[in-house]
Amino acid sequence: MLRVIPVLDLKAGQAVHAVRGQRDSYAPVRSVLAGSAEPLALARAFVDRLGARECYVADLDAIAGVGDHGPVIRALASLGLDVWLDAGTATAAEVEQARDVGAARVIVGTETLRDPGDLAGMVRTREGSPAPACVLSLDLRDGRLLGGSPEVARLGPAGLSAMAWEAGIRAFIVLDLARVGSGEGPRLEAARALRRALPAAEVLIGGGVRDHTDLAALASEGFHGALVATALHRGIITSLHAGNPN
Repeated sequence: MLRVIPVLDLKAGQAVHAVRGQRDSYAPVRSVLAGSAEPLALARAFVDRLGARECYVADLDAIAGVGDHGPVIRALASLGLDVWLDAGTATAAEVEQARDVGAARVIVGTETLRDPGDLAGMVRTREGSPAPACVLSLDLRDGRLLGGSPEVARLGPAGLSAMAWEAGIRAFIVLDLARVGSGEGPRLEAARALRRALPAAEVLIGGGVRDHTDLAALASEGFHGALVATALHRGIITSLHAGNPN
């Protein structure tokens, strides 16, 4: 069954509307689910109105290196949500920091990953305390891999996914930033190639999911999950059950 995971993009203490990865122009989100862009209000709406059990959180300040939303993320986790946290994590120490603020899963995004050799260290557990499961996000723009270093970018989606699998990562997000908030539908070429190369992997799609029809199509192709923001805030997707608006 396709998991439909609500998304919160956090910037300067507010939830913002992500559009095509142009982060400097992101404005506070306007949502049919809540009367403000306050992250906790939106998260409570995800839980109370949609029955959400997990939430993908992009801490845009942390990704940009200008602060973080640690207290907000702890509060989100206290609602009972499994938080999938993208905070620019690129080292084993940063995985531990994510665990300490309550992340259930830690997103390792290629746009901030500098050394692919660090992947193996990120999936190890600290003695006496299990680390959160790591998820590799293949961050793309119009199908091209974004890397935190030239080495990462040169590997491309196929090469980096193979290294991540060898390191012990079993879940992957394919996120095309050019489709985020666009309403143009998800771009799936890289995700399909990933499923062919690693058929046992958990593969989720992000960027451009428009409606329940898109969700049903993703489910029919065997993808494991979809990250959704704009279509939820606009009231187009009204249920977290793939293909079913009721």
